[in-house]
Amino acid sequence: MNYYYSNKESKETPSPLGRARVGLKICGMNENTSAVATLRPDYLGFIFWEPSKRFFGKDLPSIPHGIKKVGVFVNERIVIIAEKVKQYNLLLVQLHGQESPAFCDQLKKQIPHIKVIKVFSIKEAFDFGDLKPYENVCDFYLFDTKGQLPGGNGYTFNWEVLKKYPSTKPYFLSGGIGLEEIDAIDEFMNLPEAKYCHAIDVNSKFEDEPGLKNIEKLKKFKAALNAEL
Repeated sequence: MNYYYSNKESKETPSPLGRARVGLKICGMNENTSAVATLRPDYLGFIFWEPSKRFFGKDLPSIPHGIKKVGVFVNERIVIIAEKVKQYNLLLVQLHGQESPAFCDQLKKQIPHIKVIKVFSIKEAFDFGDLKPYENVCDFYLFDTKGQLPGGNGYTFNWEVLKKYPSTKPYFLSGGIGLEEIDAIDEFMNLPEAKYCHAIDVNSKFEDEPGLKNIEKLKKFKAALNAEL
């Protein structure tokens, strides 16, 4: 039984072929942010978790209007998140740790304009009942590959798990996605379980080294992502 409420932000206008445009989020920004921003992705992600090789702790270059900046945090205090939101003018916060529904609720109350992405890690199976407590306290889900690190593990999870997705909340699809997944993404986006797939999240498969993105690979991926629309 579907116990979830409807979320009006779920999809963009469908194309004439019946498949909606899917957005692009490039995460782990650090060394060449300005160059990546010229590609005009929908989102740029900045990691504020210090153990990460892609930890962002510098001044932010000018980014074209319309690109939404996402701050990635792992079990961080709300006061620190609020400081980063103000410092970098973040529009979204991505929570990649064990943040509780109560934490998400408090975060949204303290920073009312922020959109919250709650991350869930998947390998071969996932209990979608874990989403229910978060339905009213976050704006998006992000499904990533379960691994040793909270993100950036470099390999995909089994997308067939999403056939059981019970919500109408928009989600980001992440986890080891590279150029070699373009055909799989196109196939996936025509399946019922992709109805609420809001954006594709990429990171390590488009790097020459952690935090340094390969612009040519990103260009090819962005051009191919919605080429069939």
